[in-house]
Parts: sequence; C-alpha cells; structure tokens
Amino acid sequence: QVQLVESGGGLVQPGGSLRLSCTASGSCFSLGPMYWYRQDPEQQRRLIAGVTSDGSTIYADSEKGRFTISRDNTKNTVSLQMSGLKPDDTAVYYCKALCSGKIYWGQGTQVTVSS
Repeated sequence: QVQLVESGGGLVQPGGSLRLSCTASGSCFSLGPMYWYRQDPEQQRRLIAGVTSDGSTIYADSEKGRFTISRDNTKNTVSLQMSGLKPDDTAVYYCKALCSGKIYWGQGTQVTVSS
C-alpha cells in the first residue's frame, strides 16, 4: 500500500506561481512513475505531467513551458512548479503514483487562480 499526500495548493493571483508537492509513504520497494493530474468540476481527470524514476518527463501541451515536474527519489516526493498561472488553471490537482503495477492517488489539492 502506498499513501500519497499532496500539499501546496491555495489561492494565487493570475500570473503568479505555486508549487505543489506530493509525498509517498507506505510499503513500496520501488516507486514507479509519478504524475500530476487536474480535475475540473464534472470533468474527468486530465494528465498534466509525469516523471519516471530516472527523471524522464512528459507534459501536456497546454502546460508545457509553464509547469515543471520534478522528483526526489530519496524523499519519495514529486513536485509541480507552476508559473504564469491563469484562471483556467483553477482545478483540483491530484498526484498519482505506480508501484508494482498498482495505481495510487492522493486526495487532491485545490488550486484557485483569481484576482
């Protein structure tokens, strides 16, 4: 079992920055890829970015260049540095991790971009 806890969400003004973090705990010998998703009301979760254990990254086109995903394997954390935030970035952000073929999700953290 793996538990994921996100932090760092909140209210930010347009153009501002925010850093989300997700820490994994529990029993996982080797944590696999980790991802950040967003979910808008009444919509499915959408992939924003992902990072493998060796640091390879992927980004959705809409977030490429504005968001940066990073990972610290020694602390079992994945972070999402978000800059140039827009009101459209308002959503609940979720962390996802894979371990031994199983998928784990965090509880989500709200990001609101508003003046």
